Amino acid sequence: MQDPAIDSEAYRRDGYLVVPGLLSPGECAALRDEALALCRGRLGALRGLVDPAPGESDEAVMRRYMVAIMPHKIPSLFARMVGDPRIVRVLAALIGPNVKAVHSQCFYKAPGMPGNGWHQDELFIPTRDRSLVTAWIALEDTTVANGCLRVLPGSHRPSVLWPMRRHNNPEVDRAEEAFGYPQDPARAVPLELPAGSAVFFDGYLLHGSYPNRTADRTRRALLYVYADAATPVMFDPTTYQPTAQDYRDIVMVSGADPYAWKGTARLGEPYLRAAGPSVKDLELARLHDAEREGAPPRVSPT
Repeated sequence: MQDPAIDSEAYRRDGYLVVPGLLSPGECAALRDEALALCRGRLGALRGLVDPAPGESDEAVMRRYMVAIMPHKIPSLFARMVGDPRIVRVLAALIGPNVKAVHSQCFYKAPGMPGNGWHQDELFIPTRDRSLVTAWIALEDTTVANGCLRVLPGSHRPSVLWPMRRHNNPEVDRAEEAFGYPQDPARAVPLELPAGSAVFFDGYLLHGSYPNRTADRTRRALLYVYADAATPVMFDPTTYQPTAQDYRDIVMVSGADPYAWKGTARLGEPYLRAAGPSVKDLELARLHDAEREGAPPRVSPT
């Protein structure tokens, strides 16, 4: 039975749903501390980690990184929060009773860091059954000034995956952003959220974020990506390319797994990434360039 407190109709109409006060101030503070501990190496050695210098400030340490990828795989609050009943309650209304987690990220976004270009999560984590939902949780107050999310309401409804191209914009992270969609980016809705609030959004929704233009305010945020457990997710988490294999590096957070007989596997490891395009981003951009020019796409081995 659907939870009447969750406006699933608004979610289906707009492609996103804001849930105020999902986490308490104390929980947000604990997760911010955990994010800092990750950057200082206190949660273990990760790919991309740079050992802090003696006496280096917390602000300087965090400024090295744009995002931690897959922090839910580290024994930590990040891992315990992925199946939090308050998140699962919303997912049950939006997806159904059987839900798996497939990805996570923790953003740091220090002052001066770039925003995120327009994109759709479904392009990178394909489900095609409309069950992909991202839960994006503000760990501190997010505003246009410090780089909050922005969305194009209703852009999810056509179920079209828009092409990507290089942006060459220093105010936008990574290498590419979506183009060719009919919505006017100037009419984007900024999602300014107080710490502890969350937004749940559809995998087809066009979204991005603003740069952090403040001098002294970080914009830490935690996100988890979920899908219906009955949906095979056919992608390679290291290249973000379609595959013929169901991605089994999952965490069941609700209900039953109809593919439990396949078992699970640890296919990717958590890591830290600085701002700017990674090697894989650039390879994907070259692939998309070749597709538009009609040449056979080529991707180097992982």
